Amino acid sequence: MRTLVAVAVAALLAGCGLDAASSAATAASLKKQELEQGQKTMQRAQQKIDAAVQQMQQRAAADADK
Repeated sequence: MRTLVAVAVAALLAGCGLDAASSAATAASLKKQELEQGQKTMQRAQQKIDAAVQQMQQRAAADADK
């Protein structure tokens, strides 16, 4: 009887550990996706900034030619 109780307790504790590991893996995956989305957003913003700077330079060059 004691052996059965010990095995049951061990199984429950092992199950809790697996659940915690699974939760940690899910959280890490979500953070990775969040980081990747942030990097994409930053790249798009940088492209818009670069385009605006280029447009301003073209306008300045056109004004200088007049």
